[in-house]
Amino acid sequence: MTSLPASALSTAAAERIAAARVAFLHRDTVSADAVRPPILASWIRSRDMAVSSEQLDLPETECETDSPLTRAARPIVAELCDQFATEPVSLILCDHDGVVLDRRTGDSALGRHLDRVWLAPGFSYAERHVGTNGIGTALEGRRPAQVFGHEHFVEHLEDLACAGAPIRHPVTGKILGVVDLTCWRREANALMVATASTTARRIEEALLAASGRHELTLLHDYLAAVARAGNTAVLAVGDDLVMMNDRARELIAPADQVPLLAEATDALRSGRSRQLVVDLPSGTTARVQCRPSWVEPGSAGGVLQVSLAHRETASRSTSTPTITTALPTAVGSGALWTKCAQAVDRHLRTSEWVVLQGEPGSGRTTLARATHHLHAPAGHVRILDAAEYGPRWLGEVSDELSGGGGGTLVLREIDTLSPAATAALADVLEPYRESTCPERPWVAATRGSGTSDTAELSALLRAFPRTIEVPPLRHHVEDVAELVPYLLARLTRGSDLTCAPEALRVLMRNRWPGNVEQLYQVLRKVVARRRSGVIRVEDLPPETRALTRRVLTPLESIECDAIVDALLDASGNKAEAARRLGMSRATIYRKIRGYGIAVPESTTMPG
Repeated sequence: MTSLPASALSTAAAERIAAARVAFLHRDTVSADAVRPPILASWIRSRDMAVSSEQLDLPETECETDSPLTRAARPIVAELCDQFATEPVSLILCDHDGVVLDRRTGDSALGRHLDRVWLAPGFSYAERHVGTNGIGTALEGRRPAQVFGHEHFVEHLEDLACAGAPIRHPVTGKILGVVDLTCWRREANALMVATASTTARRIEEALLAASGRHELTLLHDYLAAVARAGNTAVLAVGDDLVMMNDRARELIAPADQVPLLAEATDALRSGRSRQLVVDLPSGTTARVQCRPSWVEPGSAGGVLQVSLAHRETASRSTSTPTITTALPTAVGSGALWTKCAQAVDRHLRTSEWVVLQGEPGSGRTTLARATHHLHAPAGHVRILDAAEYGPRWLGEVSDELSGGGGGTLVLREIDTLSPAATAALADVLEPYRESTCPERPWVAATRGSGTSDTAELSALLRAFPRTIEVPPLRHHVEDVAELVPYLLARLTRGSDLTCAPEALRVLMRNRWPGNVEQLYQVLRKVVARRRSGVIRVEDLPPETRALTRRVLTPLESIECDAIVDALLDASGNKAEAARRLGMSRATIYRKIRGYGIAVPESTTMPG
């Protein structure tokens, strides 16, 4: 390949664009001939999304390095990189959300600069994070985009030029990612976008070769299943492809299709035929026969045969309805939470003992207790925590099982018991676990997620035929909108304290690593300062501005709160906040990223 020609923009043109950008950021009039229409449209989108024009603050995410896209692109990227080996250019592959999957360059100086502006694997260059750039603007415009120098929205990117082209699925047309060429502004030329577009087309051809083979196999299996099915619902599921016969369209409600396909796709990835029982949001239960057509890392497809049945009505109280709305004291109507509650309800109705597995504070005990009260509001319920284990605790478990009064027994955190205690509990449960006595209590046990099973714990779990995963709050964060007023009513005993929409949005953006318990503690802090009126954003504790994925230690919480307070006092200016805290800019940037702190956009230029 010959060396890239001189800059695509003359010095005068670059100065004109820089002046137009400054005018735009100050909300002055920008003449129509000062900047290209696609760039101006992107600037407007960036401003509307409140992207900072002064600094980069990118989220780091996990990127999928083994997917149909990366497998199709890998040999093409490698070939082009050999051609570009002596050129000051970087070839970058991103996914549909602008997250960098692969970045290659033979120019070490350019590579170091790209690291400084976070254009590296695991970081997203979507417009909502970086504003106008070749990657994000190609995704937003759904067409090739080229951005030179000061056309970038963020000032730290003015030394670069980039050209990106979207990569579409060859069958569905869905955008799977972007291929981008980035180089120094002085080395750029208008041919970059043509090269990016050609590369995107080559990747799409490779995708077609792979997906065509898979989809032909899937179509064959689907048609064979439909021919044998008679009046059975049949679906075929592949990468970005779903087919269903008329019976499936009639039988499966649209709201049920998403959870059904999600569980079936997970089952297909196992590579073997399986039968699933899936509780659906509509209140029905689906029995699904899954037969894989192909399985590869990160990709699977196959045929599903589905039959639906209404929930069992046989229970200790046949007049009690199946759960279709929120449980008493277990607030939430999101699809994941509802599905979990329905599964627990089904097992209580059949007196089948169950393990509720999930993170601390996710509502496992609350869910068991609420399900009990739905069926027997005045019935007996006993909660025994493994932390209080001892001879007396074990005797109380035995008394509950042998009392003959039915009711519900909840055993909390059984995975924290010592091996000897676990074995002793298994011995106590054993005589009752297969009893058909109608007065046998329903037993629900809770345990944490991700804990390994000892031999003793595995033996104990045999007493519980089913384990149900209770979702963490971040997986049904839409329920925060229902939890907040409910928890406020509990904390204030019904006084008139409400949450403003902007404050609720802040709460819903949090990942809540401590789950509902953490939300409850945050609202306790708010109620300690305000017991009536409307909660505003400024009333929320500093920790709610930290979108961290884990529960902070007490020392980290103090440090995080101090950083948030300093940033608020400095109107979001990170350099000034660092000066006030006596730390370097690099340190405060690292800690802001680590804690996931979201702050208002700076109103002053960084120092």
